[in-house]
Amino acid sequence: MTAVFIHGVPETPEVWAKVIGHLDRSDVTTLHLPGFGRARPSGFGATMDEYAAWVISELEKIGEPVDLVGHDWGGGFVVRVVSTRPGLVRSWVTDAAGIGDVNFEWHDFAKIWQTPGEGEEFWKSQLALPVADRGAVFEMAGVGHDDAVDLAGHVDETMAQCILDLYRSATNVGKEWGPDFHDIPAPGLVVVPSEDPFLSADSARMAAERAGARVASLEGLGHWWMLQDPARGAATIQEFWASI
Repeated sequence: MTAVFIHGVPETPEVWAKVIGHLDRSDVTTLHLPGFGRARPSGFGATMDEYAAWVISELEKIGEPVDLVGHDWGGGFVVRVVSTRPGLVRSWVTDAAGIGDVNFEWHDFAKIWQTPGEGEEFWKSQLALPVADRGAVFEMAGVGHDDAVDLAGHVDETMAQCILDLYRSATNVGKEWGPDFHDIPAPGLVVVPSEDPFLSADSARMAAERAGARVASLEGLGHWWMLQDPARGAATIQEFWASI
């Protein structure tokens, strides 16, 4: 049985390194989304459906049901996988269950990225800053300085363009993906950090109820809970796995 972790935006698989280091298992792998710290394949449109299809193809290669864990957009892809291909997973964990709520509404940064011109200007101005200054955005969300600078350092023009394409394909993600996210046969856990300014706790809880998933609140932690308190994050995930 393999545990598979999927990162989000704007990130690479390294966002999971500290949590994985606290796990009591070695059968762990991470997926590396195309265009995020790696090349964007020729002809790849970086839409939400293309990324979801890519994740499914990677899981199919493993050849057995996995314990799937996702953060941010990685968590959104978990929602889509278990909605359409539940047989690929033994269990699932996401902190982005709100994407499975038909009334889901995007945060303010997403709305900027979804706006032609404004999104391009946002990333142009960000990439013109020194890495330490870019990291300040993550620090304001509760990430420690070194981790914040590391996160910022992975963002480049390729990632920025993939982010724009991804978000612009997903303006109605709740209405498009939400109807399929219900009565998921595999056991699931929805993680709800209390201080996350980007993901709605109410949407997450409503979606979890429809999916038949458990909910774990991470009080005092924010969007990047896996960096703020990796030991607690790992313990939360492992407690869920142990209960299956």
